[in-house]
Amino acid sequence: MQSRPDYTELLKLPPAERLQLIEDLWESLADSSLEEPLHPAILEELRDRLARYDADPSTAISWDEVKRRLREDR
Repeated sequence: MQSRPDYTELLKLPPAERLQLIEDLWESLADSSLEEPLHPAILEELRDRLARYDADPSTAISWDEVKRRLREDR
């Protein structure tokens, strides 16, 4: 069993930098995650969201807006 990496220094980063790190890590996984099948519940949620978007595209917001709102809620 491998020991868990020490993230102590990363956890000392300011919240905005940690969030950027999360985004960078997520994006690095995005392409590789498409190779694996989606969990049925996730697929159902995505289809539901796409159907809602197709019904009324004006309700969509950008990823930048999502991030702004999440930061605002803190």
